[in-house]
Order: sequence, then structure tokens, then C-alpha cells
Amino acid sequence: MRTAGDVTLPLVIDRDDPRPLPRQLADEVRSAISSGIVSPGELVPASRTVAARLGVSRGTVVSAYDQLLAEGYLVGRPGHGTVVNPDLRDVHPPMSSRRRTERSPATPRTLIDLRPGQPWTADVVNAAWRAAWRRAAARPLATLPAAGLPELRAEIADHLRRMRGVRRAADHVIVTAGARDGLGLLLASLGTGLRVGVEDPGYPSLRRVPPRLGSSVMPLPTDEAGLVCENLPTGGAAPQVVVVTPSHQYPLGGSLPVARRQALLDWAGREGVVVVEDDYDSELRYTSAPLPALASLDDPDTGCVVTLGTFAKTLGPGLGVGFLVAPDRLVEQLRHARTDLGQPVSQVTQWALADYLASGELRRHTQRMRREYKRRRALVLDALGALPGVRVKAMDGGLHAVVESPVDEAELIARIRARGVVVAGLADYWSRPADGAGGIVLGYGGVPLDQLVQALDAVVNAVSTADV
Repeated sequence: MRTAGDVTLPLVIDRDDPRPLPRQLADEVRSAISSGIVSPGELVPASRTVAARLGVSRGTVVSAYDQLLAEGYLVGRPGHGTVVNPDLRDVHPPMSSRRRTERSPATPRTLIDLRPGQPWTADVVNAAWRAAWRRAAARPLATLPAAGLPELRAEIADHLRRMRGVRRAADHVIVTAGARDGLGLLLASLGTGLRVGVEDPGYPSLRRVPPRLGSSVMPLPTDEAGLVCENLPTGGAAPQVVVVTPSHQYPLGGSLPVARRQALLDWAGREGVVVVEDDYDSELRYTSAPLPALASLDDPDTGCVVTLGTFAKTLGPGLGVGFLVAPDRLVEQLRHARTDLGQPVSQVTQWALADYLASGELRRHTQRMRREYKRRRALVLDALGALPGVRVKAMDGGLHAVVESPVDEAELIARIRARGVVVAGLADYWSRPADGAGGIVLGYGGVPLDQLVQALDAVVNAVSTADV
């Protein structure tokens, strides 16, 4: 296969490969670009030409090209075809020649990034996704309500009813730019100088929000089941806000039992505490159906639970859309704060997501990804579950695994990196690092399957050969 500039572009697909054909083709073109076979600014073959040459549908090629357009490897030029991004070195900069010459022969050329937080996004773009964005982009631009597009808020309310068992009116929903924006909006509406209770260990990025807004963080203990709800602070020692991950504690993976959930709500009601339910990946559950949200136990009018949600784990963090759902007593002050701070999500994005949700495609996509992630979870358990002295924490849901090992954490991370893989340290998730057990946190959602298998082999080798 040659480009218009007579550059050979070797493209091969394997119908026995478990990867979908669009993903195979995108990987092939990406590899050709990364290796310099085709250069920035050069045309890539037309989709019809590639389809005829490889014996696949044109839609397969268009889907692959759309993925590379989204990643910035390709750009479309009306009337001139599709070319390799002329600014590719700014979007995906190569390693400098100095670093190439200084690299030790024993150091891998590339690193596989297994740090948590990244879902598999290659399969998001399909006909429903593209159609939603085309229709959204064709709408006249207008001023959005501060709380967000009414049509999107209605679809989010319906999504929560179907997927999370939470019945709330669309008026209780506020569109946000993600969980951190939602937490910041809530704190801004409640005032400054607040004490915010957080799980320890817990989500580092949310833990960093309160100090930026003039509030302090109060670490609260967790165990295998999540937040410990006995002996929570009372009176003047109680926090005004507490952030919890009841469906899938981050990062240890426990699910808060119903008795604890009720105890938490009873305590919050007595002490006047606002409970922030971070519902970040609760739909990705593999050993049973997704657990009901904490908000489903709360009173929709006079309750204390504010739910933070995002589409980052199902559609990808690059979308930059989330939502906040509050009881009626808090809605008005949240709307005032959103009016003052402005609506951070564009009209085009909100219309596209509303259309996509209305089509039912998100539910279908989530089901597909549960199957894919369940397969990846099994690979992690098979690779690491039987290693002597190693404990893989609960993995009933989510996109990461916590692996506890007697090996010194920093040494283990360094040994894994030397084998070409990047993971996170468990100590990073503790407010009080001395209280945390040593271990690593690895994500298994954001890399191709072959890279995941390769990376798990490297982790197993590093753990098995380390001195305890």
C-alpha cells in the first residue's frame, strides 16, 4: 500500500487476532507513523483504497481513521484527503536524540503505562457517537442555563434511574466538568473553612481540592469493607463534609455494607454532615450486578447525600463531563454557585452527550466494556494471584488492582520500571503514609491486550526475583 507520495505503507490484518479489525488497522497505521515510514504532512491512502486492498469494509477503515484523528495522528483536509498531522511532533513528541544515545542497552525503548485511571477508549467511537457529535455541531450556539442543558440533565436523571437505582428529578442534576469540579462547586456553595473528611487511603486528586478552596482535610480510617462508620467524630470535632466511595472504595476495592451505609446516613443526619458519594466507576462491576448508589437510601428532598458522577471510566477522561446530584434542600445554593462560577462544559459537548445517552448506546457500550474488563481482570488474577507472599486485593469492580508484597515498595516499583512498566505506589493514596501497607496499584484498562500481557509478565518477574 502506497501513499500519494509513493511512501510504502505496510498494512496487515489478522482475522485470527482477537482485536477488532478497526483496532488492528489503527494500530498498524499508528506504528507506521511512529516508526517514520510515513512522515508528517504526507497523505494516507483513501479509505476505499485500503478497504479494497485488505478485503474489509470501508466502515472498518473509516472507524480506524476516526480513532487516529481523535488521537491527533491524522488530520482531515477538505478536498485534499487525510494526512499525517503536520504538527505531530508537538502532539506526540519523539524522544530526543540525546536521550536515545544515553539510554542503557538494558533499558526498554518504551514504557507500558499501567498507572490507574485510564479506561480503554478505542471502541467508543462508532456510528452512534459520530452521529451525536455531527448533530450537536450543527445546532446554533446559544447561552446555556447555569445548571446545564435541560435535555442532558433529563438524560442523566434517566441514566441514574436505570443504571444506579436512584430516582431524582432532572432539576436535582447539575452538569459539571468532572468529579473535582463537582466537589469544588459543592464546597464553594457551602462556604470556606470547612473540615472535609476523606477516606484514608483515598483518591488523591479529590483530597487535594479542599485545601485549594480554603478548607481542611480530615483523614478517616478504612478497612476491607470501606469507611469505618463506628466512632465517627461528633459535635465540634465532626467534619461538615465527608467524601466516600461506598460502591468501590478507592483504591482498596471494598464495598460498604448496607448496615454501615445506614449508620453513615444516621450519623450525617444527626451531625448535619453533607455526605459526598463519589460514584466514579460503580457501573464496572464483574462479580455481581452494580450495587445501588448510597443516594438511593437517602431522602431526595431533605437528605444529606450529594452524588458526584462522571463518564470518565466508561467513555474516557478526555470527554470532560460529569454531574452532581443533590437533595432539594441544597439545589438552590448550588445553582447560585454555578451561576457565579459559570457552566464549564460547552454546548456542543452537552448536546452530543444528551443525544448519545438518548440513543441507549452508552448502556450497550458499558455492557461490552464490562465483558472486556472482566477478561482483563482474569488475566491479572491468573498472573499475580498465585505468587508466594503476594496478595491481590478485592477486584469486584473498577479498572485497577492493588497488589501487596513484602518487597519494599520503592524498590519494587523501580524493578518493575526497569522491565519497561510503570505502576503507582500504594503509599501515594494515604494521607498518613506511615499507616499504609506497601504495595503497587496497577491499572489494566488503558493499554492494548497484548501490552497488558507483556506488562504482567514483567511485574511477575520483578516480584519473583526481588529480595524480601
